[in-house]
Amino acid sequence: MTVITNIEDLRVLAQKRVPRMFYDYADSGSWTESTYRANEADFQPIKLRQRVAVNMENRSTATTMIGQNVAMPVAIAPTGLTGMQHADGEILAARAAKKFGIPFTLSTMSICSIEDVAKGTDGHPFWFQLYVMKDRDYIERLIDRAKAANCSALMITLDLQILGQRHKDLKNGLSAPPKPTLANLINMATKPRWGLGMLGTPRRQFGNIVGHVKGVDNMGSLSEWTAKQFDPALNWGDVEWIKKRWGGKIILKGIQDVEDARLAVNSGADALIVSNHGGRQLDGAESSIHALPAIVDAVGRQIEVHMDGGIRSGQDALKAIALGAKGTYIGRAFLYGLGALGEAGVTKALEIIRNELDLTMAFCGHTNINTVDKSILLPGTY
Repeated sequence: MTVITNIEDLRVLAQKRVPRMFYDYADSGSWTESTYRANEADFQPIKLRQRVAVNMENRSTATTMIGQNVAMPVAIAPTGLTGMQHADGEILAARAAKKFGIPFTLSTMSICSIEDVAKGTDGHPFWFQLYVMKDRDYIERLIDRAKAANCSALMITLDLQILGQRHKDLKNGLSAPPKPTLANLINMATKPRWGLGMLGTPRRQFGNIVGHVKGVDNMGSLSEWTAKQFDPALNWGDVEWIKKRWGGKIILKGIQDVEDARLAVNSGADALIVSNHGGRQLDGAESSIHALPAIVDAVGRQIEVHMDGGIRSGQDALKAIALGAKGTYIGRAFLYGLGALGEAGVTKALEIIRNELDLTMAFCGHTNINTVDKSILLPGTY
């Protein structure tokens, strides 16, 4: 593929280059995948108002998210196993985000550790996403490690107290450690570029966990530990405890309901993310873009509302901003770039999205992202 013009081009290339079990892990939802598909599809009916004879000079997509300057209102979402899409994937994505001027969020379930990413970006601030585990001592140490690594925000994921079933992962034998089928082993052998990259790095397990939990020093003991650790008893009291322990900016991820949005405001968080975990948890839940307007109407004056799920273009991001989101997140879109071309692919994904965002904003009669609102959308289409 000589000319890459959109995120779909990167997806096609990633599918060719990444072993099926890891590509499927990123590119799948739970059960029937109806919510995963709706996240993307529900952007399409929303139509834009084209304006003409407007001075389109001096355009800017720069704004802020939770008070931090960003080159565009798009951050890299936390994604587990990023370092299995491409060797050292989290470090490469964080570097691309740093150069581009947008936030990178590291997942608790990353392959590269908090310290790896801090070292790989020369101490540049990034955001850290926290899964709440039953082992509170481990959580406290994880928070302290994020502080030491100069993380500028802590993102608490609230929608993974228990794990949604993803059929592709079960069929592919994706677990910790992986139990690949014969078909997957044969498939891996056809991905030499990926294989050479993985041979060249020591980072092949969950870097934030292995070696940081008593008794967890390999992938076998890790599997046993993680199976018992996601905390089904997670509640708003835990959020309050984490907020006090952290002492900095807090973002709550996984809000889909107006009632929960109001509770998020009461928790004292700095932002909430309208998200259904990329359609990977409750299948049959509404899409993020569909849930966004009601939450903005209910709490948008009290807390910064962000949105995650289904964004595959700058136009999608612009539609979310028009509906009241102060920031958006890309997960699969950057993973496709990473799997396709490493750091250069992540940069390419960001360039594609900013270019689409910039041009669409101009065609809708705006030169500054901060002036975009519902007036750019065709009434009756959202």
